[in-house]
Amino acid sequence: MAQASDQTLPKDTLYFPAKDREFLEPHLPQKDGLDSNKCFATLTFATSLDSQLALSPGAPTQLSGPQSKAMTHYLRFRHDAIMIGVGTAVADNPSLNCRLEGAGGYGGSDLIGQPRPVIIDPTARWDFSEKNKIFVLCREGRGKAPYIITGEQNPPAEQKKILEEHGGKFITLGIKTSDIGSHRLDWSELLQTLKAEGLDSVMIEGGGQVINSLLDPVFQPLIDSIIVTIAPTWLGQGGVVVSPSRQVDEHGKPRAAARLKEAKWYPFGEDVVLCGRVKL
Repeated sequence: MAQASDQTLPKDTLYFPAKDREFLEPHLPQKDGLDSNKCFATLTFATSLDSQLALSPGAPTQLSGPQSKAMTHYLRFRHDAIMIGVGTAVADNPSLNCRLEGAGGYGGSDLIGQPRPVIIDPTARWDFSEKNKIFVLCREGRGKAPYIITGEQNPPAEQKKILEEHGGKFITLGIKTSDIGSHRLDWSELLQTLKAEGLDSVMIEGGGQVINSLLDPVFQPLIDSIIVTIAPTWLGQGGVVVSPSRQVDEHGKPRAAARLKEAKWYPFGEDVVLCGRVKL
């Protein structure tokens, strides 16, 4: 990465030493061997000891320690895109950029290392404006405008105008809606669409509905890598839980929803980072 003096870097710049990157390398997208049909998909999130992402839906919950936080921005640097669901976008007003030293806007030239934000918004309900962090950073040259995945054929004109002025856009896909209003993505179509947009890799950060959807047995083969930060805390009952639907065997008996293979555990500050792949 490019180096710059501290005086030229924004105050929120993060640093991730080279020695801390080595253990991640086998679990990250490589230039050689990428699938020609879909982008490389890394599922990554921070969780408590009771497998929760947040105290409640929409509640900001700090789980990762400083080392793990910097690691997350290194992961962003190494992927072409970063994906979240609309619930997270509405609740958090996220930046979805990379603040690592050497990334564009943080000592690097142009937008090097800045991932493309991708937001899953089936009904185009995110009522954003130019004042949202993601667009402020875009205008400052410290991030990219989002691509919004929706099932709406005619998304709101004002939102479309803001997106396109900043270099983003809506992408309409077929998203099924159940009788109770839940939405089901075809992850295969989505990852192929991102590949066609020139995005060779994507890190999928959440929230809970997005993560559990991708962990459905139908879509597990699409996950290339899983990187989970586990914080030494219990959030207690009632939070946002990562827990895919339980499966049953041919005899109707319950079995585990998923298991990792090639699992590696890395102590990282007070946290533990788990890396692996889904055992199919």
